[in-house]
Amino acid sequence: MSAPLTERNARVAAARKLTRRAGRDAAGAFLAEGRQAVSEALAAGVVTDLFATEAAAAAHADLLAGATVRVVTEKAAAGLSETASPQGLVAVCPLRDVPVEALATAPPRLSVALAELNDPGNAGTVLRTADACGAGAVVFGSGSADPFQGKTVRSSAGSLFHVDVVRSAPLDVLVEAVQAAGVRVLAAAGDGEVALDRAGADGLLSGPVLWLFGNEARGLDDALAARADHRVRVPMRGRAESLNLAVAAGICLYATQLAQ
Repeated sequence: MSAPLTERNARVAAARKLTRRAGRDAAGAFLAEGRQAVSEALAAGVVTDLFATEAAAAAHADLLAGATVRVVTEKAAAGLSETASPQGLVAVCPLRDVPVEALATAPPRLSVALAELNDPGNAGTVLRTADACGAGAVVFGSGSADPFQGKTVRSSAGSLFHVDVVRSAPLDVLVEAVQAAGVRVLAAAGDGEVALDRAGADGLLSGPVLWLFGNEARGLDDALAARADHRVRVPMRGRAESLNLAVAAGICLYATQLAQ
């Protein structure tokens, strides 16, 4: 058995560059770390390189059976991780960056667009929720978190491999294009003129629908929200000032799933 690869190995060094956005953009690839993400990447058939420490390879022998695994040192694995506690199992995958025009050419029945969403954990949670609710695409607008950074990939729990992902899209252009294709655009807004339950009763969620969600602190830009067909609020009976963005998205998407 050959010695584990160190951080100086050319393949390991190339993969380490993918922990930065500039490296991901240059290589057209990203890293998926941990059993769940690697499992989904393998199932999707998109793994181009696979690294594991000796301990991780033994622990996940069932998952890695039949796969070509490059065994690396613990230090090399740590260099491929963006977490404080590296899991020792990392796959290299090609960026699945779908052209924004595809959403107007063949609109999914349900899709999501995120405007200036900054938190990568929220981004991954919205991806996971959108997948669970049957969305076909999640669009990350210009200024939003990179869906292919480590925390977002982990938070998506593999859903990144199940839906089309559009990155750094001009959302004003997207909204106009999908509306012309017959998609109803709904903007989530705390002061929206239509309550979510009323939107469902009135058939506004029946699809095809694109939901717009804004920044965690500021919400949607007024100009972008004004482009939507309707501004929709989640009714709240309690005294909370607002909802966490990912929670609000989950409620809206689940209601839409029920309506479709």
